[in-house]
Amino acid sequence: MELFSIASGSSGNCICVGNETSHVMIDCGISGKRVEAGMNERNYTTKDMDALLITHEHSDHIGGLGVIARRYGLPIYATRGTLQAIRRCKSLGKIDEGLFHEIHADEDFTVGSLTVHPIEISHDAAEPVAYIVRDGQKSVGVVTDLGMYNDYIIDNIIGLDALLLEANHDIRMLEAGPYPYPLKQRILGERGHLSNELSGQLLGRVLHDHMKHILLGHLSKENNYEELCLKTVSLEVTLGDNPYKAKDFPITIAKRDQVSEKIVV
Repeated sequence: MELFSIASGSSGNCICVGNETSHVMIDCGISGKRVEAGMNERNYTTKDMDALLITHEHSDHIGGLGVIARRYGLPIYATRGTLQAIRRCKSLGKIDEGLFHEIHADEDFTVGSLTVHPIEISHDAAEPVAYIVRDGQKSVGVVTDLGMYNDYIIDNIIGLDALLLEANHDIRMLEAGPYPYPLKQRILGERGHLSNELSGQLLGRVLHDHMKHILLGHLSKENNYEELCLKTVSLEVTLGDNPYKAKDFPITIAKRDQVSEKIVV
């Protein structure tokens, strides 16, 4: 299986996961032009995608959905709450109802040779999910936009071969930054976003000997930066109650405006 990020951050998200025969795009929060350019960088086109999997309805995850759906006619998978919110989003324009496919957390569905397992996440959206994608032998996860984690999250993402995990903000940068107080509270709350510290602590709970790669994603432009993110997450892993050190695994950043390397597991 393979995983690469076209964009990951508060200004737009678009992730590609697949194998030799099937591919899915997880979220489409950037323009169709940027999607196609990102696909081309990894020797794909948007036409090569078999489906769009939407995590939730915030604009940084669906901003380009209308254009991509109309241009390529890709089926769209999302929960009932997310689909209802998408239908109410007038900026997306008209989307053919026949493209919408309702899914449910904890119920697998298939796209080609891929099995997709949606999991519930804690975020201030209608009915958000993260996605675990398997092809029978390998598995990867794309887990962002969660304000907290619990045993349910850990149980669902343990044992993966590769993981794109949110590390949204540095707590001190956020607290001292220019955001209004209610927004700071939202981000720090249990339906907000994972901090670097929490991301590292969660990572320490799910690492295993056969983990091939970790991508840290959805970094805030205003409240985080790559070097700090890597340092903080790595420190939490290395000093945490687990048998590993951060240097035991490849840990890289899914950038806001650059296509990531292709991770093959």
